[in-house]
Amino acid sequence: MLDFLRRWPRVIDAVVTEGHACLYFDPAFPPDDPSEAAARLAVEGPAGERKPATIRARYDGADLADLARLTGLSRDEVVELHTSREYVVALIGFLPGFAYLRGLDPRLEVPRRAIPRARVAPGSIGLAAGYTGVYPFASPGGWQLIGTAIGFEAFSVERGASLAIGDRVRFERVD
Repeated sequence: MLDFLRRWPRVIDAVVTEGHACLYFDPAFPPDDPSEAAARLAVEGPAGERKPATIRARYDGADLADLARLTGLSRDEVVELHTSREYVVALIGFLPGFAYLRGLDPRLEVPRRAIPRARVAPGSIGLAAGYTGVYPFASPGGWQLIGTAIGFEAFSVERGASLAIGDRVRFERVD
């Protein structure tokens, strides 16, 4: 989505959130009609839809048992609900490459932890406030940890974030 928006004539940057897009035009060459940009996005949209990315996951998270109790589900039911959905990247933030994935089963919508951890391992899969996501780096964090992404690099210095706004994602259980 960002690359698509940044390719427009006279656009020097674009910022996209879950509900908004902001285009920054070259001030020396402003568009004749700024609303044309919004209309173009609505009509054209990003070219070509990619198939969903698959993230292999080992469901070994530190909060999996607590989350099961909190939701009234078994551990296996939590895993089944998490792997049975297709998610959409709603936004990227918090850390470079941290994709907020929308589409969580409502039964798994849980709050952030009351006390965040000082360190969450890279690759940890978490849930909070209607989102799921994979921590790209070791960092503090307050999401409920349910698993570990296997072989998934959310961010690299060479190519940036692995996922972009609008990408679709599925989790696949591995043991």
